[in-house]
Amino acid sequence: MVTALGKIPNARCARPTFCITIRPARRVPHRFQKPLAYASLALSMTLVGVYVALCKPLVAAIPVFLLAWMRFGIAAVAMASWLKKPADEAPLDRRTRVFLFLESFLGNFLFSICMLYGVSMTSTVSAGVILSAIPASSAVMGWYFLKEKMHLRMWLAVALAATGLALLTVAKAPAQAVGMASSLDPATMVIGNLLVFGAVLCESAFVVIGKRLSATISPKRIAAIINLNGFALSTPMGLYIAWQFDFGAVSLSAWGLLVFYALAASVWMVWLWMTGLKTIPASQAGVFAVMLPLTTALIGILGFGESFSALQALAFGLALLSLLLATLPARASTASTGRSASETD
Repeated sequence: MVTALGKIPNARCARPTFCITIRPARRVPHRFQKPLAYASLALSMTLVGVYVALCKPLVAAIPVFLLAWMRFGIAAVAMASWLKKPADEAPLDRRTRVFLFLESFLGNFLFSICMLYGVSMTSTVSAGVILSAIPASSAVMGWYFLKEKMHLRMWLAVALAATGLALLTVAKAPAQAVGMASSLDPATMVIGNLLVFGAVLCESAFVVIGKRLSATISPKRIAAIINLNGFALSTPMGLYIAWQFDFGAVSLSAWGLLVFYALAASVWMVWLWMTGLKTIPASQAGVFAVMLPLTTALIGILGFGESFSALQALAFGLALLSLLLATLPARASTASTGRSASETD
């Protein structure tokens, strides 16, 4: 906010008086809005890939519901100042409150349950292939519920993203994980696959509802409110497990990972994602889900010495090509707009 000291006449007094004039804060130039939104979406999903790759010891050290409860609690303290309504925002009406609750219930609470239990009941390959449907599911929901236009290039980007994710899953799966399907009961695998597909729908709903919320509420406030809802939802089970849990058995490094996980998953990731959604359609934003497995795979290759196969290289190429197709400017539509304007003149 820029202020200037100006001299203006006073209507009630013949002598001039001094006053402070407040100029509005400068907005980001239009030509930079989309690149910054793309960067926010990509960084958001990259953060998810980082904490998925680095925070696996947390699941082994702390029960899932207790971990979720402490994550939401730490983030609630970090985002306490974000809950306050800005002066330029309208009060939350009943419909917006429902959307905020659904955003938290579907995107945080139900997604975690479907994902964790679904993966435990099916094979790694099956779960990964099903999860590769997130870009397509987000695009279809955005097209149906938000009436977003889907051009041929966007459908191609979605298809490439899904193919790249599926190939990356198959390439990363070790032989024992591929053979795991034979040791699972078929009925259990069906239930597990349905739960993983439920996680796909929850994530897609998170994208679509987030797009609607970002039109009226600031990204920081959205992140703070849905985190608070998640804390309330996880409190009953969290308190029950905490009563019996031995917190002294958790190592100092695990506590550090917990703080990072809470800030990355509930604060930075959601804030960046909602910032990108203010500018980018939900159907287009869903393509950026490819950054999650790409980041996880890169950390495994560069940080833990995992092998890099030709199939993984093909998967990386398809995923990056999908991002290129999704983010390239539509030259045809711009040119036609320019022609129509010149004809009008």
